[in-house]
Amino acid sequence: MRLRGNEIAACIVIAAGVGGVLLGSLFQEPLQTSVTAFATTVLPVPTATPAPTPLPTPAPTPEPTPTVETVRFSATGDDLIHDGIFLQARERGKDGHYDFSEAYEPMRDFYTQFDVNWLNQETLVNDAFEPSGYPLFSTPGDITDALYDLGFRVFSMSNNHSYDKGAEGIASSLEHWASLPDDVAYMGFYNLDTYDEYVYQTVNGITFGYLSYTEYTNGLPTPSESNYGVVYLDDRETIAKQIADMRPNCDVLVVSCHWGVEGSHEMTDFQTETAQWLADQGVDLIIGTHPHVTQNAQWLTGVNGNQTFVAYSLGNFINAQSQPDNMVGAILDITFQKTSQPDGSVSVKMLDPKLHGVVTHYEAGYQNIRVYPYSDYTDELGAAHGLFTLTRAQIEETLRSSIDAQFLALDQ
Repeated sequence: MRLRGNEIAACIVIAAGVGGVLLGSLFQEPLQTSVTAFATTVLPVPTATPAPTPLPTPAPTPEPTPTVETVRFSATGDDLIHDGIFLQARERGKDGHYDFSEAYEPMRDFYTQFDVNWLNQETLVNDAFEPSGYPLFSTPGDITDALYDLGFRVFSMSNNHSYDKGAEGIASSLEHWASLPDDVAYMGFYNLDTYDEYVYQTVNGITFGYLSYTEYTNGLPTPSESNYGVVYLDDRETIAKQIADMRPNCDVLVVSCHWGVEGSHEMTDFQTETAQWLADQGVDLIIGTHPHVTQNAQWLTGVNGNQTFVAYSLGNFINAQSQPDNMVGAILDITFQKTSQPDGSVSVKMLDPKLHGVVTHYEAGYQNIRVYPYSDYTDELGAAHGLFTLTRAQIEETLRSSIDAQFLALDQ
C-alpha cells in the first residue's frame, strides 16, 4: 500500500513519539537509582559521643603539723667583783670610765652558742658610790657594758650583798639597770607594797618568766626607807603568790635561789627541801648560787607530775678569792623545746642539761684577772696561776666530785 505524503509524516511523528517514550523509560530508572545512591552517600554517619576529659584529682589538704620552737639557754654563777677586778678595769679605761672587757674576753666565743644568757650579778652595780670590794661591794656601772657585749641579757640581783649600800644603793642600782637597752631583763628587787612587778622575756616564740630570791642578806635588814627590797626564800606565802601569778603567762618559769653555805660542795637540807617545794609549785628551772663552789644538779618531780631541773650551785664566774675550788665554776647549758599543736595545746620540754667548767685565772699579786672556759684552760696557764698551781686534772676532779657525770660536759 502506498502512503500519501501527509500520512507518511504522521507516521513519522507517531513513531518519534513512541520512540521518545520508550527511550525516556529506558533512562528514567537508572537516573532515579543514581540520585538515590548519591543521597545515601552524603547522609551523616552517626558517631560515638566523646568521653569527657577527666578533671585532675585535687591534691589532698595537708594535715596541720605541730610548730616546734627551741631556745638554748645558759646560766652562769657568781659575778663577784673584788677590788683587783675593778682596779684593773680602771687602769684600762679612758676618760674616767672602767673597761672590764679584757677580763671576760676569753669567754666571748662560748656565749655566742646561746639564745639566752643569764647571770647572777653578785655585787651591787651603781654609780652613786665609789667602787668597793669585800665585805660591802659596789661595782661601777661600766661593767654592764662589758657583760652586755659578751651576750648577757638576763641578770639576777637578789643575793646576800643586795643591801650592802642600804636604801640609796638599791635605788641607784635600779636606776642604772633601768637605763640599759630594752632587751635587758633584771630582777631581784621587788616593790614592797605589791611584789608584782613581774619580768618576762620572749625569745624564739618561747616566753620566760623570771623570779629571784635569797636566803639571807648578811644580817642586814631591809632598809626601812626603801620602797624596794628582796624576797627571802622562807617567805613562802609571797613566793607562792608570785609563782601562781606568773605561771599562766609564761612557757618556762625560771627561779634563782641564792642559798647554801659558802665554800661547801654539799647541799643543805634547806636547799633540797626548798627546791622540792618550788617544784611542787610548778617551777621549771631552779638556778642555785652563793656557795662560790660547785654543787650537784638533779631532776625533781612536782606533785602534779611536772619535771623541774635544779642546779644547786654554779659556783663562781669571775672572782679574786684565794682557794683553788673558788676558781672553778660551772655554766648551765639547757635547751627548751616548745611544741604547739594545731588544736592549740602547747607543751614544753627541757632537753639535755649540761654543766660546762669555767676557770678564774690571775697572776701574782692578783694581776690580770680573767675567766676562761675549761676547754681553753691549759696546764701552762695553771702553772702560772698567782697563788697555786691549777692543773686541768685538779679542775676535773673538783667538778667530778661535786656534779654527777650525766650532767658534766668537760670536753666542751
